[in-house]
Amino acid sequence: MFIGFFIGRLKPAAAEKISVPLISYGIPLSVMGLLLKAGINIDLIKSALVAFLIISLFILLINLNPYCKQKFSNYSLQLGGLIGNTSFLGIPIAIALLPTNIINFTIGFDLGTTIFAWVIGPYFLQKNQKNDSFLNYKKLIFSFLNSPASKGIIGVLLIYAFSLEKYFGNILWIPARIVIFLAIIVVGTRLGIITNKRDKLFELDNEIKYSIILKLLIFPAIIFIVSNLLKFNKLEITALVLQASTPSAISTILMAEAYKTNQDTAAKILFSTTIISIITIPVLAFLLK
Repeated sequence: MFIGFFIGRLKPAAAEKISVPLISYGIPLSVMGLLLKAGINIDLIKSALVAFLIISLFILLINLNPYCKQKFSNYSLQLGGLIGNTSFLGIPIAIALLPTNIINFTIGFDLGTTIFAWVIGPYFLQKNQKNDSFLNYKKLIFSFLNSPASKGIIGVLLIYAFSLEKYFGNILWIPARIVIFLAIIVVGTRLGIITNKRDKLFELDNEIKYSIILKLLIFPAIIFIVSNLLKFNKLEITALVLQASTPSAISTILMAEAYKTNQDTAAKILFSTTIISIITIPVLAFLLK
């Protein structure tokens, strides 16, 4: 991230140049690497569905309710308040705090948020530029089929169809880790750009504050309630709530950079939620015990 930080201060346009090819080619490889490395089992599927469906429900409620839509007026605010940094923070926290037999549950949640981010996110951010209606089903289907996550899933299905998962699992994990490194550089680049405007770094308008509250408090609380309603056991509930409580994801900045929309907003949400989560995550972990 420090490399990206200095690049951002010296070459502000670099973030966009890195993020566009990263989304087109790197994210499909990253999704394939994650799926093949984790393997597919019922725990992974359950937690992935919980993450995907609850985030989808939140997006629907926000955009169909005039009051909520006013508070979260653009899609960067919405995605920043719902898509968490599960890969780089949530999974390591789960590994440190939870038994190894529950790790697939955390990976599943990460997979669900990743698929949502890279299937639905590009549709919303591109639509944001054109002021289309909320749901244009033809464009949504096209975006779904053409999204980075869908390409990665199709690639994994082909690998499984030819029983090549043992060979490609380790091979694709290498470019997946390179993608992670480049994504972190993009985040550092955007943070470097906004620190050029130090007087505005901590100027958080009300909309950004709402996204912070949604990401760190409301979303984990809803995951806790739903997990209990679904009769998950205590460890499974803990795993999902910890994943839900992670700060805003790197993917939100990547998409904002690639589609040239609300880049500073996405960066401020990530920066703020990351700092505040230093307090909120330990508190939630304590309460869940």
